[in-house]
Amino acid sequence: MWLPEDAPERALSRRLGRPLPFLELRELLENARVKVPRLFGARPELGLLVVEDLGETLAERLERTPGDRAALYRRAVVDLAGAQQALAELPPGSVVRTRAFDRELLTWEVEHFREWGVEALGVTLTDAERSTFERATAYLVDTIVSYAQGFVHRDYQSRNLLAQADGSIAWIDFQDAQLGPRAYDLVALLCDSYQDFDEAFVAERLAEFAAARGLPDADLPALRFEFDVITVQRKLKDAGRFVFFERTRGDASYLQFFVPTLKLVSGALGRLPARAELSGLLAIVERQIEIGRSRGMLPA
Repeated sequence: MWLPEDAPERALSRRLGRPLPFLELRELLENARVKVPRLFGARPELGLLVVEDLGETLAERLERTPGDRAALYRRAVVDLAGAQQALAELPPGSVVRTRAFDRELLTWEVEHFREWGVEALGVTLTDAERSTFERATAYLVDTIVSYAQGFVHRDYQSRNLLAQADGSIAWIDFQDAQLGPRAYDLVALLCDSYQDFDEAFVAERLAEFAAARGLPDADLPALRFEFDVITVQRKLKDAGRFVFFERTRGDASYLQFFVPTLKLVSGALGRLPARAELSGLLAIVERQIEIGRSRGMLPA
């Protein structure tokens, strides 16, 4: 692994006067009995790390053996539950404690969708639509920041999990871990833009997570509500990122996930109880789905 001089991780390390986040978090997770790559050598001042290659990603394994999907995802949600419990008390000086899904970040992420997933595609919101969007953003952010916060991987999805030969799951790309709600990584995993799950599959995995966390059955509706609210916020951001990558980096490879990602938002909005704060957001999302579909922004 090589991190260039201007890599955000090295800049953060210099600014805070602490180890590279990857190194700190690798040790934290290993001590919490999460399977992570071993470290064979490091020259952090050069941004150079020698780490273990743990093989294929979960996404790659599913392409070869799709029949393993339920077992692998069951393991992924149970491992996540275990990690959350093991990391419930973070070390006082942990880098995870220095950053969080706070009001500012969550709001910026939703606005990122408005800028890139709406306006960059040639749509100007009317005054009424802008009010609708701002009202929905405030509700989503207020709701998410009200949840208890703990360790969050931040991108716990099929391209960042490694499927091992013994059926276990290893974690990578954990250097951006921060504080956030318990369901955030579940959304990353089960609303993965690169995978396609039906509702029954998602419900089964949520039940398995709840059981692994020791939650009573009566708490499942609250977990599902939290999951759906975070799905709307997270997947709006993701859809905006896909257009952002194409417009600013010339990387159009993510555009195919624009429509499927917004369909996840639409599905979550359909499951959430009717609320005045979210009224009108679905119409904006569905219009962007149709625009994306007309431009081929979905898998071939």
